[in-house]
Amino acid sequence: MRFYDEMTPADGGVRPHYAQYAHWLAQQPPDTISAKREEAELIFRRVGITFAVYGDEAGTERLIPFDLIPRIIPAAEWKHLEAGLKQRVTALNRFLHDVYHDQEILKAGIVPQEQVFGNAQFRPEMMGIDLPHHVYAQIAGIDIVRAENAQGEGEYFVLEDNLRVPSGVSYMLENRRMMMRLFPELFARHSIAPVAHYPDMLLEKLRAVAPPNVSEPTVVVLTPGMYNSAYFEHAFVAQQMGVELVEGQDLFVKDDFVYMRTTQGPQRVDVIYRRIDDDFLDPEVFRAESAIGCAGLMRAYRAGNVNLANAIGTGVADDKSIYPYVPRMIEFYLGETPLLHNVPTRMCREPDSLAYALEHLPDLVVKEVHGAGGYGMLVGPASTQAEIAAFAEKIKAHPEHYIAQPTLALSTCPTYVESGIAPRHLDLRPFVLSGKTVSIVPGGLTRVALGEGSLVVNSSQGGGTKDTWVLEK
Repeated sequence: MRFYDEMTPADGGVRPHYAQYAHWLAQQPPDTISAKREEAELIFRRVGITFAVYGDEAGTERLIPFDLIPRIIPAAEWKHLEAGLKQRVTALNRFLHDVYHDQEILKAGIVPQEQVFGNAQFRPEMMGIDLPHHVYAQIAGIDIVRAENAQGEGEYFVLEDNLRVPSGVSYMLENRRMMMRLFPELFARHSIAPVAHYPDMLLEKLRAVAPPNVSEPTVVVLTPGMYNSAYFEHAFVAQQMGVELVEGQDLFVKDDFVYMRTTQGPQRVDVIYRRIDDDFLDPEVFRAESAIGCAGLMRAYRAGNVNLANAIGTGVADDKSIYPYVPRMIEFYLGETPLLHNVPTRMCREPDSLAYALEHLPDLVVKEVHGAGGYGMLVGPASTQAEIAAFAEKIKAHPEHYIAQPTLALSTCPTYVESGIAPRHLDLRPFVLSGKTVSIVPGGLTRVALGEGSLVVNSSQGGGTKDTWVLEK
């Protein structure tokens, strides 16, 4: 299988946008790079840039491996990606408003009703609630992969939409800081679009969706607490925006308004950037046993006295069973042709697709529609016959729980591994912010599968990260 390499084409040369960097890299002594790698690890460990791995006997806190070779995207490519991402997220927000209001797309038969009403992430409690600017997903993390097309060019595809509580932006920002610290000369030589303004942009979008008639909205970040796997990011984002990091016990609802307990007394809260799943937000409405939410939050939300980012119920639009319909959403709501294509997807709930998937399992990637983090999936080419047979039985028992996709020849990028520099597969998660307008910082989080031949980039599965450079010219 041929792989599109971001830096080196098949003829062994160097792609033009990498030429200057490749020349610099060739001049670096191995000892220098090795020392820089050790310095990066020491700094990341000192700062506490870790994530938790539940059930990991080796220890719950891990560093996400950081690779020193950047992923570079030329300006023209990014312009196309940016336009496609804005188009997609705009349509997804329109879809969310529609399913919780008039449900026109369901009446038109474009998305089957059972795919929405039978979805575990659909929240009937959200029906008829009007949100500022009709924005449900203020923060979206769209996973992009690249594969070589018939013309030998790298084509971008959308692999997944993350609209509930997308994570990873802290690593995007810290990776850039690290590269600027270790290699300042590279930033003098290259015209690289900045990402450091992301927290300011995020705060602007959150303030833009505050309740009406609030001139100076109070924004907080709501975390499940320090034992959550992404707690570092919760604290980091709050600190970068200059807002309070709170837990459910720090909030209370009175007269359908949300207040934060402070040493100066109660302070009204207008926007909550929540990093807690729907089920645990309000024990009055969802899970009664939740100790990490805030009782009465839904009442205040329904009354329009507080806004949540992202909105309750956004998960219905990022479920893998809805993903195949996004191109049709773009056509339905915007009257436009999708600029970014989905990975071809078969829904195993359909008899023909089920039969095809079962027959071709060794060649396919099969995912649970509610799965995440690289779990609950089968990568056919990397699986044994026994694993494939066992997974086939799971699919037969509940075909509606699975989708099947071809095993894409994901693009590679040179990466430092134990044996030296070698190609490794990667993806990209740009972060799309919606408020009165839709904005994106150039680039995103590049995740890299560090194992040879591995296609799984998730940090919980041993993946690492790279800095992502978007060239300004």
